[in-house]
Amino acid sequence: MVIKERDLTNPTTAHHAEWVRFRFMQAALSLNLDSALLRTSMPLLQAGEVDAVEWSFDAMGHLTEIPTWWSDLLDHFGKAGRLVGHGVFFSLFDGRWRPEQESWLETLRAAQRRFGLQHVTEHFGFMSGADFHKGAPLGIPMTARTLRLGHDRLARLRDAAGCSVGLENLALAYSSDDVAQQGEFLSQLVDPTNGFIILDLHNLYCQAHNFSVDPIELMKRYPLARVREFHISGGSWETSEVEPSRIVRRDTHDGRVPEEVFELLHEAILMCPQAKLCVFEQMSTSLVTKEDGEGFRADFRRMRSMLPDAGMEGLLYAKKSSLPVVESRAEHEDPRLRAGLSAKPLEDEQLFIEQRQLVDALSTSQSVESAIAKFREQRLSESEWQTDTWDRSMVETAMRIVKKWA
Repeated sequence: MVIKERDLTNPTTAHHAEWVRFRFMQAALSLNLDSALLRTSMPLLQAGEVDAVEWSFDAMGHLTEIPTWWSDLLDHFGKAGRLVGHGVFFSLFDGRWRPEQESWLETLRAAQRRFGLQHVTEHFGFMSGADFHKGAPLGIPMTARTLRLGHDRLARLRDAAGCSVGLENLALAYSSDDVAQQGEFLSQLVDPTNGFIILDLHNLYCQAHNFSVDPIELMKRYPLARVREFHISGGSWETSEVEPSRIVRRDTHDGRVPEEVFELLHEAILMCPQAKLCVFEQMSTSLVTKEDGEGFRADFRRMRSMLPDAGMEGLLYAKKSSLPVVESRAEHEDPRLRAGLSAKPLEDEQLFIEQRQLVDALSTSQSVESAIAKFREQRLSESEWQTDTWDRSMVETAMRIVKKWA
């Protein structure tokens, strides 16, 4: 597939024109208080090319006070209704409710009061690190009991946020069944809170490559009417030691955006009529040379050029040099969604024990075979985790992820 700039106005896409024509999508950057990332992004910000900012409000580390210039930047986008929050460390599916999660909700409430987040999102899964602010999200069994747990946690997240909340699809999958089920499970998860989906197109690309699935067919398994936001990023390739002929795609956010992800963005715009935001992400650790910065800005600008905007024929939205205010968060608030929120968070002690066993096996095993043996010793293979069905290269990938953060 060859993508042409502003291809959405092409007559061949006329069957989509009714809703594309009067739709505006914001081109957003994922920004945090990071000198390399901000230095690289500054030419885009100064040129007015960044429509919105996604801020990981829980990734401020040890800082107790936000620098004034950073607050000014967040205020600029927040007052225009162009600031959204993206959580990293809530650990939505942790079987045990921890004090850190309560503190996380307080951090969210403070960020919302101070800056006015339009919506808030988190990752699907639970955090692998023992330290609450370290780790990467790992998948969970998609069952009735984890669905109940997810409903409880999302209700608490929405109550603290006071706005719409969404979940991001995960890149890592343990098996082809995981790949096939995640979209429907996400739909069931966000339904009670009237939530939405971040469709991370690079995560989708990882799963499609790693399990030899057609990415468009995989995308159709997701609740596309619930997709409000896209993420695009780059990643890396890794040779599997257990299957030397196999190359695994990793969601490491440290490379240029692949051509295939831009192709997926083109299709996703047409297939997801409620999407309003497209966020570009890249780790600052990969922004070292002048060429790295140029590549970062080129990928952002290419993403921006593909989005339906006011420069396209027939659109009614007129962009101005100052950021216009967009729809209010209050439009999405519904007091009825707070009904039924129990005083005590739901917990699943058995799930918590299994999660600790899983992380321990992945972090301490010296080989995939020994990890699988530990799964069997802990009877995870007989549980809802069904570890005997897991792809060996994905077990290896999970081991590398957990050990990186251990």
